Amino acid sequence: MKILFLIPARGGSKGLPGKNIKELNKKALINHSVDFARNFSDDSNICVSSDSAEIIKCVENNNLKVHFKRPTQLASDTASTMDVINHAVNYYKSKGKLYDVLILLQPTTPFRKIDDLTNMINLWNNKLDLLVSVNESHDSPYFNLFEENSKGYLYMSKESKITRRQDSPKVYSMNGSIYIYNINSIDLKSIKKIKKYIMKDSIYSIDIDNKFDWEIAKLFSKKMKK
Repeated sequence: MKILFLIPARGGSKGLPGKNIKELNKKALINHSVDFARNFSDDSNICVSSDSAEIIKCVENNNLKVHFKRPTQLASDTASTMDVINHAVNYYKSKGKLYDVLILLQPTTPFRKIDDLTNMINLWNNKLDLLVSVNESHDSPYFNLFEENSKGYLYMSKESKITRRQDSPKVYSMNGSIYIYNINSIDLKSIKKIKKYIMKDSIYSIDIDNKFDWEIAKLFSKKMKK
């Protein structure tokens, strides 16, 4: 199975400016994902997609060649992850490099276990469109998640007679850590057959979006070093 590792990292971050090159344990955040991918592949199959010259320089200082700069239109607030994935896949196709699956590693989820990705690769089958890491959500549309109607009143997201959280169906949240995509499904723009891989330890679901998340990540990073 031929695997392309994609690490998407745009330059503009409003919640935590410059987060992808901020140092966590003396290593730029994005390079945690680069080095994690290196446990599974040589550098020729690891792709960083970024519009930022600073991020590209940071990655190349970690001895990974960045082969292209992401177009500006794919780094806007309206650009989708699938747009970025398609751009990367098409780049490699133009170079004659074809892959079976794409593993997406978001740099904002720096804590990962080798065993988790190994397990996910072993669970993979080509009938899937996507295998994604999740955690079990403490919030539920059956119990404590609400929407707002046109009059500003809250109503339950899902109609239910459930009165206790433990009685509600289990709900899962994509934790942003690991996504395994079927390249054929990407080509067809059809991601429907999705299965989960549960990560039980909350530390592997830390997703850095703002200063508070960053402080939490620093705290846990120090504990993991001990």
